[in-house]
Amino acid sequence: MAPRGRKPASAATGSSKTTVSSGKTASTAALGTSPSASKVTKSSKAPGVKASGSGAGAKPGSKGGKRPRKSTDGQPGVQPGDPTPKGRRHRYKPGTVALKEIRKYQRSYDLLLRKLPFARLVREVALDMLPADVGSQLRWQSHAIQALQEAAEAFLVHLFEDTNLCAIHAKRVTIMQKDIQLARRIRGAWGGLG
Repeated sequence: MAPRGRKPASAATGSSKTTVSSGKTASTAALGTSPSASKVTKSSKAPGVKASGSGAGAKPGSKGGKRPRKSTDGQPGVQPGDPTPKGRRHRYKPGTVALKEIRKYQRSYDLLLRKLPFARLVREVALDMLPADVGSQLRWQSHAIQALQEAAEAFLVHLFEDTNLCAIHAKRVTIMQKDIQLARRIRGAWGGLG
């Protein structure tokens, strides 16, 4: 037992201990106490504390620090310049592309039918309706054919809107020929029956 006014030697050095690479603590090396009592073992370390780079498990030449993160798929990390992997292509859900097309065509105001095939159709119908000698001599201005195409496309869009309403009324989403016939019949003589 220590004398009454003095502190024991272990208490005089303080309770803070630093580790030495040999496994002994600084206080045991300085005081010369038994090394078996104060030896730090690997199992007594706190979890998550790593050994320094100069320890037995470190690679030669490494300086410690963070190790590179392992990829989750078992393949090595992607380096710059690597070819892109051939993965599965992105696919939209059914109906998404159709809705995008609908919005695209509703925003635009240009004509959807090709101009030359429509012009040929107009000339063919005019030849059928007029006598042969008059129809062959007809000449068409481009603005006249463009006006006919504007009217034809507006008529068709309006007819398909009504056809869609008829299909929805029949609790269907697919339009059928009977929907077009019903829409034209409801419109009457001036609405498309002719």
